Amino acid sequence: MKRFITTLAILLVVMVAGMTALVVLVNPNDFRAYMVRQVEQQNGYRLAINGDLRWHVWPQLSILSGPITLTAPGATQPVVSAQNMRLDVDLLPLLSHQLSVKQVMLKGAVVRLMPDSESQRPADAPIGPADSSDTSPVIDVTRGWKFDIAHLRIADSLLVWQQNNGEQLNVRDFNLSLDQTQPRRAHVEFSSRINRDQRELQLNINSDLDITGYPQRLGAAINKLEYQLKGADLPQDGVKGQAQMTASWDIPAQRFSLDNISLSANDSQIAGSLSGTLGERPQLEGRLHATTLNLDTLLGLSQTSAAGVAVADRRAGPAPVIAALPEYDNANSPLNAMDGKLTLEADTLSWRAMQFNAVQLVAASERGLLTVSTFKGQSADSRFSLPGTIDVRTALTKVTLRPELQDFALLPLLKGFDLPDTLSGKLSLKGDFSGVGLTVAAFKQQWQGRAEMSIRDAQFAGLNFQQMIQRAVENNSSKVHGDSGDSQSNLQQIQGTLALKNGVFDFGNLDASSGTLNYTGAGSIDVVKRLLDIRFGVTVTQGWSGDSTLVQRLQQTPVPLHIYGPWAAINYNLKVDQVLRQQIRDEARQRLKQWIERNPDSDKSSDVKKVLKDL
Repeated sequence: MKRFITTLAILLVVMVAGMTALVVLVNPNDFRAYMVRQVEQQNGYRLAINGDLRWHVWPQLSILSGPITLTAPGATQPVVSAQNMRLDVDLLPLLSHQLSVKQVMLKGAVVRLMPDSESQRPADAPIGPADSSDTSPVIDVTRGWKFDIAHLRIADSLLVWQQNNGEQLNVRDFNLSLDQTQPRRAHVEFSSRINRDQRELQLNINSDLDITGYPQRLGAAINKLEYQLKGADLPQDGVKGQAQMTASWDIPAQRFSLDNISLSANDSQIAGSLSGTLGERPQLEGRLHATTLNLDTLLGLSQTSAAGVAVADRRAGPAPVIAALPEYDNANSPLNAMDGKLTLEADTLSWRAMQFNAVQLVAASERGLLTVSTFKGQSADSRFSLPGTIDVRTALTKVTLRPELQDFALLPLLKGFDLPDTLSGKLSLKGDFSGVGLTVAAFKQQWQGRAEMSIRDAQFAGLNFQQMIQRAVENNSSKVHGDSGDSQSNLQQIQGTLALKNGVFDFGNLDASSGTLNYTGAGSIDVVKRLLDIRFGVTVTQGWSGDSTLVQRLQQTPVPLHIYGPWAAINYNLKVDQVLRQQIRDEARQRLKQWIERNPDSDKSSDVKKVLKDL
C-alpha cells in the first residue's frame, strides 16, 4: 500500500511538473494572431483581444484574456463585447503547438443586435449585372473552425436588440449555453429576464438546433420553454407556464413555422400551429385548439364567491376594467404592424365565472381592421354568436358587434357586466351595436345600438308585482282579497326592444305575461349614473276573491306602477287608489242611472242627472 501511494505521488509530481513546464514553455499570446486570423478568414468578423493572455490551470486548463470585441465587416459597433474571455483547451494538442478549444466562456458580455452592429457592404464593392443568375456564395458561418470550438457559454450578460421601429429591447441576465453535439447540430440552453412597460418576462429555454440546411433553412426542437410574465395590468400572480414545439425558418423566403405547439398558461392548455412570413409587413396564420381557456386567470378578472359577492380583481398595478382584450396605443398596435388569420377552437372557455363549450373563433386582420367572422359557442342549453369588427386604423379603437343570444342565462351575464343581478331568466337577443373602446367601461359610456329581446321564465328578485298590487288593494278596500300563490307560477315571459346610447338603455316597449298577470312598460336604465326610471301598467288576472264586480275590474284594469331612483335605494309608486276610485265612480253612476229609470217624473231628477254628468 505504501508503495502504491508513493507511485501515485510520483505520477502527480510528474504531471504537475509537466504542466508547469508546458505553461512556462508555451506562451498563450502566441495564439493571439492565429485566433484573430482564423475568425476573420472564416466569417469576416474582426476579433480584438486587449491585454495579455494568461494560463489558468485549475480545475480546467484555460486561457484567460482581458476585454475582447467581435465586430462585423463594416459595422461601427461590435456585435459582442466582454470584459474577459476564458478558453478551455485540450492539453495534448498543445504539445504539438496546436490550439484545440473545447469551450469559449464569456461573462458580463454585451451582445448587440442593431443596425450599427450589422455587417455593412463596402461603398466601393463591385455590383454584379442585374440579370446575372449567378449569386455569390453565402459565407457559411456555421462551418467548424480549424481550432474546433465545441462549446460556447455566455453568462450574466446583456442582449440589446433594436427593433424595426427604432425601439431597443434590453434582455438582461442573458445566459447562453451552446454545445455542438454533431456536425451542424447543437444543444442550446437559454435564460433571460426582459423588463418593459412595468412588466417583467422571465424565460428558460432548452432546445436542439439543426443547421444542416443552412444557409437556406434552420430548424429547432424546443424541448422545454418555461416562462413567467408579471407586472402592471396582469394578474397578481402573473401568467406562467411551459411550452414545447418544433420550429423552422426558411431564410430565402423569410418564412417561419411553429408546429406541434403544446402551451400551458396558468390553468389554460393550448395546442396547434403558427406560421407566417416576415418582411416589410409580416403575415401570420394560426390554427389553435384549447382544451381549457380560462380568461379569468389570464386577464386577472374578478370572480364571484359562492355567496354571490364579487371578489376584487386580482391584478398588479392600476385598477382594471372588465375587458375581453387589453387596450393598446393604436399607433403601435400589432394590428397595424402585421396582417394575419386565426382559427381557434376551445373545448371549454371561462369568462367572469361563466363556462362556455364548443367555442369557435375565426378572425382575419388586414391593415389595422380585424374582422371576426365567427365567434360562437354554447353553455348548457344556451347559444351565443358575436361577429364583429375592431378598427385600430385611427387613434380611437372603433368596434362593431352583431350579437345573437339564445336562451342565455341572464343572472351571470349581469354579474359579468357589473350590473345589478335583480333579474333572472333566459335571455334571447339579436342586435347591432357599435362604439369606441373594448372595455366594459367603454361599452357603458361610448357605445350605441338597438336590439330585439325576449326573456323567458323571468323573475325579479325581491319584486313581486302581483303581491304588491294585491296588498295595496287590500289596504284600500275590504271588498276583495288577494292570494299570490306559488312564486313559480309567476315566472314571466317578456318581449321588447332596447336602445343603447352612451350608457343609457332605453326600453321603448315592453310586453310581459305570466299565469297570473300581464303588464306593459317603458322607461330607461342609466348604467353610468346607476339610475332607473320605468313605468309599468300591471294587470293581475288571477288570485282575486271577494266582490265580483271589483274583481272583474281588477282583472281587466292595468294598475300604474312607477319604479325609479338609484340602484342602492329603489323607490316605487303604486297608484292602486285610481282603480278603486274608478270602481266607486262606476258604482255610483250605475245606481244613479237606476234611480233615474225608477223615478222619471221626480222633481229631483234634474239634480240627479247633473250629479251623474259631473261623475
